Amino acid sequence: MAPHGYGGRRRDPEQVKREGWREQGVLAVSADDDRLTWPERELVRQLGERLYGKRPETNEARHD
Repeated sequence: MAPHGYGGRRRDPEQVKREGWREQGVLAVSADDDRLTWPERELVRQLGERLYGKRPETNEARHD
């Protein structure tokens, strides 16, 4: 028998994010989430940089 928390069904990442927000007030959101508008993505980027520093530069450009 596997220890508690091991094995079984793997939860969907969106479910984990939703439960984290609802139960602990923790928000996990990608700065590239297409569900967000450009101003919302920019806010996420600015918050991330303020809290954790800039992300490494990439050669990929985002075109919406």
